[in-house]
Amino acid sequence: MEKMDGKIRRNKIIEILQNETEPVSGSALAKLTGVSRQVIVQDITLLRTAYPILATARGYLLYPTQEKKCRRTFCVKHGMEQTRDELNRIVDLGGKVLDVMVEHDIYGQIRADLMLSRRKEVEEFCLQLEKSKSGPLNIIGLGIHYHTVEAENEEILDEIGKALELYAI
Repeated sequence: MEKMDGKIRRNKIIEILQNETEPVSGSALAKLTGVSRQVIVQDITLLRTAYPILATARGYLLYPTQEKKCRRTFCVKHGMEQTRDELNRIVDLGGKVLDVMVEHDIYGQIRADLMLSRRKEVEEFCLQLEKSKSGPLNIIGLGIHYHTVEAENEEILDEIGKALELYAI
């Protein structure tokens, strides 16, 4: 594949992300545009100044901003063994786990995008966690962490809150 000009390549990346509902990996974008994954990382950094691009463990996603959904942040506490159950409780009730956030005594808030809305995505995420040498972010906060959850309405968020009472602090 012939190497693309930077501006053309970045437009192509946006076009690809606009046509996908699932995250697209940096490697896949690199292959589609004929550059290295590192060039894609640099392009995404530039594009994030103008587009709502989320970086997840599964790849990049262009997050639609025009949708009006309800959001709530839940504070929970548990160990790694309960991660799968916690996330499945949320997605089973129709929630989308947008992120995870922990408080660090030096760095302040540390946040990572998750974008999990189905059991399959939760399972893939948990398998990645199990293989990881780093572990989940909640170990930084001694199990205490926050999730921003999105749903169609407040009633669903209320149900999710009840389902997470087991992990509430």
